[in-house]
Amino acid sequence: MPIVGVLALQGDVREHVSALERLGVEHVEVRTPGDLERVDALVLPGGESTAIAHLLETSALRGPLGDRLTNGMGVLGTCAGLILLAAEILDGRSDQWSYGAVDVSVRRNGYGRQIASFESSVEVEGIGPVTGVFIRAPRIERVGEDVTVLATYDHGDGEHPVLVRHGNATGCVFHPELARDDRIHQAFVEGLG
Repeated sequence: MPIVGVLALQGDVREHVSALERLGVEHVEVRTPGDLERVDALVLPGGESTAIAHLLETSALRGPLGDRLTNGMGVLGTCAGLILLAAEILDGRSDQWSYGAVDVSVRRNGYGRQIASFESSVEVEGIGPVTGVFIRAPRIERVGEDVTVLATYDHGDGEHPVLVRHGNATGCVFHPELARDDRIHQAFVEGLG
């Protein structure tokens, strides 16, 4: 079974670790390049995308993680993690960067600010209905031709992708780790084999 890292610089680290523990998956909290070398795959948690990006630089992880992603390491990015994986951030700060591992364009806080957070059922291909916890969630506004859409959600203005896969990278706009339903994590781990 693969060893799955959880980027442990900021955000929903504990919740992702708990999901992996419930699944019996060996895991490492990744804070240094040495930690990153020990893992076969990585979870990029939700949190604040610009803060996580800054911490990736100050921890010397930005380059090594970029290399691992380029070489096909499996990655699951939720909320801010998806923003870091996106090819384009439509409303990012002028100094905001992303890895471009998932060919999507995202808009930060696309479903509203913190006060507009909500939960809703989301039908996921191959899994069934899950509870989507949307907290300052990014909205996917463009999907590249090599991206597989695994789930969509209609927030009153048409269907938008909320769970996508591009090669070894999976991006989720909501927080599956907060719903205590581990099927998205399980599908990610099973897909690493």
